[in-house]
Amino acid sequence: MKQTTDILIIGAGPAGSIAAGLLRRAGREVVVIERETFPRFSIGESLLPQSMEYIEKAGFLQDVVEAGFQYKNGAAFVRGDEYTHFDFRDKFSAGWGTTYQVQRATFDHVLARGAEKAGADIRYRHTVLAADVTGMKPVLTVKDDNDHVYEIEAGFVLDASGFGRTLPRLLDLETPSNFPVRGAIFTHIEDGIPTGTFDRNKIRVTVHPEHCHVWYWLIPFSNGRCSLGVVAESGFLERYEGEHTERLKAIVAEDANLSALLQNAVWDTPARTLTGYAANVKSLWGNRFALLGNAGEFLDPVFSSGVTIAVKSADLAVNAILREAAGETVDWEADYAIPLKKGVDTFRAFVTAWYDGRFQNIIFHKNKNADIERMISSILAGYAWDEKNPYVAKPERRLSSLEEACSLF
Repeated sequence: MKQTTDILIIGAGPAGSIAAGLLRRAGREVVVIERETFPRFSIGESLLPQSMEYIEKAGFLQDVVEAGFQYKNGAAFVRGDEYTHFDFRDKFSAGWGTTYQVQRATFDHVLARGAEKAGADIRYRHTVLAADVTGMKPVLTVKDDNDHVYEIEAGFVLDASGFGRTLPRLLDLETPSNFPVRGAIFTHIEDGIPTGTFDRNKIRVTVHPEHCHVWYWLIPFSNGRCSLGVVAESGFLERYEGEHTERLKAIVAEDANLSALLQNAVWDTPARTLTGYAANVKSLWGNRFALLGNAGEFLDPVFSSGVTIAVKSADLAVNAILREAAGETVDWEADYAIPLKKGVDTFRAFVTAWYDGRFQNIIFHKNKNADIERMISSILAGYAWDEKNPYVAKPERRLSSLEEACSLF
């Protein structure tokens, strides 16, 4: 017999759990199909303050606060002997100015448990095999943890499957990204950084000493550990031989400051890789379905925008679903896709400017304008949808003009 539900969500990561929490608060029936068992490893540990609004709105704020994650108030950037930082509390946009740096296995589990406590039916180790969205209601074919196959019909489907990109794969929605093929090598280590020598309240982004398009992340956790990784185009990473941990160590050794900072580190977790992660789709929505977060588009990890885009998309999609349920006419392109893309395109402009060197020249410039710095701080804090900010309204034009001005002084 075919099962039914009001809303079906694919994936119990941040986008799926936040969407489930928001929907349950509105009294909607929610089933979540999750192919893995939680807790499970995931990369992308540095949150942005904007995401806290949606964590709070979904009813999970207390759960997150009490989990004991590392407090985060900004971002630091290092290029050779140059150092600069942004304090997200000093920003143009109103809203949260602090957040957390999290081990995603724990963080995602906290959100998923919150969704379950709110009444969502999360089905772990269930896998979506097929999707039929041609009828009045979508029907998904699912295999459970005992290899039993069943069908479930939903009034609406939200794909929050992240890099699994379930509906884009099954419905032929994938399209190439216009970003170069980049990859990352990363791990978690016991960092051994002496107390007082490093600001653990900020993510640290280090530019490679010879290649401005290669960069390292260092994300401190609350337990003396950190996430460490390097991002570069595939051709650069392929120069290094050996196991992934050996390759990562070799690249880290090329930066003197980072090497010194991590001289007492214990490399106790095998490194992993992720290649060709940038992705795009033909459409973010279709007949009674929408794509959330990374399932729709992923840009680049440099500004830690992934979770923020995920939870923002969940909020926009749930708002549209609830409006339709209230009898309103919803244009999913105008009411969901276009607003979501506005913030994504803001981040895209900043990512592009990072890799071509313009943004690096801006943030490391010695003579900074305090008002402009607060506008940039807002975007780095995740407020990429605040169109009162000139760097959101016209990001590419503003960044190019600012970099040109910086070059004159």
